[in-house]
Amino acid sequence: MELIPSSLGDMSVNIDFFQKLVLAALIGILIGIEREHRRKEGTKLIAGVRSFTIASIAGMISAYLAITVDQGILLVSLAFFAIVSAIYVYAKNVTLNQPGITGPIALFCTFLLGVLITHDQYMIAITGAVVITLLLAEKRKLHSFATELTDTEIQSAVRFLAVVFILYPVTPDEMFMGVINPRWVLLIVIVVATISFISFISMKKFGTRYGLPLSGLLGGVVNSEATTGAIAAMAKNRSELVESSFTGIILSNASMLVRNLLIALIIDPSGRVFLLMAPPQIVITLFAVVALIRSKNGTPVSETIKLDSPFALSSAVKFGFGFAALSILATFADRYAGAAGVYAIALGGFVSSAVVTASVVTLAVSGHVPPSTAAMTAVLAGIMSTGTKIILVKWSGPPELAELIKKTFTRFILLGIPVIILWGIIITYVHF
Repeated sequence: MELIPSSLGDMSVNIDFFQKLVLAALIGILIGIEREHRRKEGTKLIAGVRSFTIASIAGMISAYLAITVDQGILLVSLAFFAIVSAIYVYAKNVTLNQPGITGPIALFCTFLLGVLITHDQYMIAITGAVVITLLLAEKRKLHSFATELTDTEIQSAVRFLAVVFILYPVTPDEMFMGVINPRWVLLIVIVVATISFISFISMKKFGTRYGLPLSGLLGGVVNSEATTGAIAAMAKNRSELVESSFTGIILSNASMLVRNLLIALIIDPSGRVFLLMAPPQIVITLFAVVALIRSKNGTPVSETIKLDSPFALSSAVKFGFGFAALSILATFADRYAGAAGVYAIALGGFVSSAVVTASVVTLAVSGHVPPSTAAMTAVLAGIMSTGTKIILVKWSGPPELAELIKKTFTRFILLGIPVIILWGIIITYVHF
């Protein structure tokens, strides 16, 4: 006599099914719980925890039956949930008079997450559930952010993304002149612009609340030179802003150095250049922090600076051309003058240390220059950029601020040079 009926089938298959069923249920519960929170705000809900959980399970079972029975089952289920979502939209907007389609779309996406689970795409399904939940939970903050962007900034972002999505697929993915890949150039422009834009929107959100220091910190990631000039000009005829401006400029320079490290890590995921840049960069950044602590803290002033959006096409084009030109120049400099020629590229830090960093790290990834040479050049570019800020403040700021920045950044440079020399000797003899 069989103790286990044959109708139960393969137990390993059943266990796999029930594991997927549990995961689908958990994902539905996660999203549904966030929806239930809307009841506390007086919102009438059509779909809550049970509806979202069932939607996720339905997606998982439909996809399972499509594999084991007939593919048409999944198509019927998709059509059914599409109709349910449409009814949800009508009921929400017409019957309950609550404008919006977020809930219906979230319900349909939850069904699709269940489908992904059946096809063993666990990480994608879980990540999707977390992202959807966060988007639903951060409704007010996202709306607040959207309303704070100007029409010009939104138009710049849309134009930038439109150009990128049109150009990127048709850009040649091959070496030009044996030294540079055009598609790689475009990708680096996108990455750096995105990093800068995240800081840009954060500054717009919090800058006026916390004043010049935070504006300087976030603005340094966008463009430390422009940030320094803007802060110095703001303090030109307002003596009460000198100390806050000094703090903002110091933080701007420090965040510029951290941004360069981030650029190096993104371009070279192996972390070779990043690890060689980090020690001297951290020492120099800590000096900036010490200088800040030793300085007098002025009264917080609710001022913010205005910078162009990093997604503006003009900014992207300038960065792209600068990156390409420096990459080509550095390649030929290394070919005909060796490491000394590449180090000379650090002079580009007077204009943009981000461009220099992106260029030399790209060359290290492609094997044109050693990682150690790329790291030292990037750190030198940061030092050069620091020197530029002394001139910028002298030109656009008050004498008191110019004197403070001159003393601090001169010490910064005098410390940075021996740190770089010492680190260069270490990596030469230790053979990192």
